[in-house]
Amino acid sequence: MVAFENLSRAHAQKSLTILPGPSTAGTVSLAPVPSLAPVPGRPTLSDVAAVSGVSSATVSRVLNSDYPVAASTRARVLEAVRSCNYVPNAHAQALVRSRSHIIGVVLADVSDPFFSEVVRGVQTAAKLAGHLVVICNTESVPEQELEYVSLLRTQRADAVLVVGAAPLHRHYGTEMARHAEGLAADGGVLVYCGRPRPAGTRGGKVVALDNVGAGTLAARRLLAAGHRELLYLAGPEGRTTTIDRLQGVLAELERQRVPPGRLQVTHGPFDRTTGYREVAVRAGAGALPDAVLAANDLLAMGALAALRDRGIKVPRDVSVIGIDDIPAASDLTPRLTTVRLPLMELGQLATRVALGLAPANARAGPASLIERESVRPAGSAGARAPRTRSRRRTGVGHHALPSDPRAVVAGQVRRSPRPREPP
Repeated sequence: MVAFENLSRAHAQKSLTILPGPSTAGTVSLAPVPSLAPVPGRPTLSDVAAVSGVSSATVSRVLNSDYPVAASTRARVLEAVRSCNYVPNAHAQALVRSRSHIIGVVLADVSDPFFSEVVRGVQTAAKLAGHLVVICNTESVPEQELEYVSLLRTQRADAVLVVGAAPLHRHYGTEMARHAEGLAADGGVLVYCGRPRPAGTRGGKVVALDNVGAGTLAARRLLAAGHRELLYLAGPEGRTTTIDRLQGVLAELERQRVPPGRLQVTHGPFDRTTGYREVAVRAGAGALPDAVLAANDLLAMGALAALRDRGIKVPRDVSVIGIDDIPAASDLTPRLTTVRLPLMELGQLATRVALGLAPANARAGPASLIERESVRPAGSAGARAPRTRSRRRTGVGHHALPSDPRAVVAGQVRRSPRPREPP
């Protein structure tokens, strides 16, 4: 029996044609009526059914691909969908299926090249799985991150990916764990992407990034060039990425028996402005070591600009190395030596984990050194002093290196004091 929902009786009668059957004359059936114009207003599933001459249930089966339908019928329905300009109601489908086909991505700033590369990976994998990606910028405010996760839960998101550095606040970790449990109860999943699961919690899935290895490789490259005094632009305090990359740097210094007092550590946002300011102030005060290790490439870009503006040659006077290998790193002058992290792969893998297409608690590929022009050759016979007014050592303190880099935050190892700007 053919349903004619939302159509007038007169309209329905105009859609009927008497066709002689192969054996019984006068059998009543429906002929395809591709020229039937859709009813005014937003087209409905019933309109598509009427145009294609099948039931609404058959249209639903074709659109959902959840039941066998004859090829000719499928083609007729899809043609009716096109001619009616019909778009399925995603909210109604979410209610029926308890799935929205939405993946929420919560991050600090999508304009940051780190995050934009991760999002590219998420979108690539999500498109293959038929999912829509919703991006939420938090401006690195933990409260906003929690609010966005909550909002995505109200939208019945299938998965929520929280990306990049996370704060260590106990309240934040407790609330995020609560959201992970809530998503799981609703049939969704929370994925910690490039960050660890909050301490003492169990919910959610983790896709790790080799931040410790990245710090280790960057420090190793500078030490191989003969540098023994380093400025480390570490990123914001109390964030997981900052701590992990610093852990890698400290571990390599300890392995090569470099006194901890030879390392200056300074904290600030992961941006170009911070890199420029910290290097410019130290260069002006004569307190700049002969090597700068930046916890990300944006900090390194700022450092290069500050050195260039002061006539300090890279790498002749000062070597500079970054982490991440963002697309612009190869376009700088000199081209930036950095440690590559597989950011697009991270986004793809996190999406696959979220959709159950890859094992939970996965790890994106290892960090790798990208050799360019901003670090002196390995085995160099000694570093030249940068051309500043004087050289003064300011280190993180002559204490034993901590086994846990959180000690830097806790004060067991002192931060490098920031020199006063010259008059």
